Amino acid sequence: MKIAVFFPGIGYHCDKPLLYYARKLVQEYGYEKTVMQEYSYNGKNIRGDKKKMQEAFECLYAQAEKKLEEIAFDEYSEVLFISKSVGTIIASAYAEKYKIKCCQILYTPLEQTFMFEHDEIAFIGTADPWSDVKKVIACSKEQAVPIYVYEDANHSLEKENILQNIDILKNVMEKTQKYLR
Repeated sequence: MKIAVFFPGIGYHCDKPLLYYARKLVQEYGYEKTVMQEYSYNGKNIRGDKKKMQEAFECLYAQAEKKLEEIAFDEYSEVLFISKSVGTIIASAYAEKYKIKCCQILYTPLEQTFMFEHDEIAFIGTADPWSDVKKVIACSKEQAVPIYVYEDANHSLEKENILQNIDILKNVMEKTQKYLR
């Protein structure tokens, strides 16, 4: 049996395009169990504030840990973590702490995600205001993590033009599908 766990960002829940279509893909690829993290967090103005970012991480991580405590990951033949933004740090930290052998798909990872090493691929936009894009790309390359970079795309991997967004989403899902194979 295979399990896929989704770790969204603070404002990017599991029904937004990247995570919604990734969920559809993993179901096509035989992941019988999907677990959707949901967080509640009321912090404001956290971007660029290391202390607030750390507080947000700790709060969200505790929620993820609580939700996942009942899952016996070693009973699954394949474990996949799909994450977005701060969720990429949470997923990576969780996998490391609990020694979970898993593959990971990182949508718009933050630099701190690369404090941990796993089998993963990453996606980022060059106009992502939440990430130090150059550092994320450098960290990814240092760890030999394939990273796909989308010119002028923001933290949702979107631009101003809706048809360009659909093209980006299609490309991301094609690369996600290839990784799942």
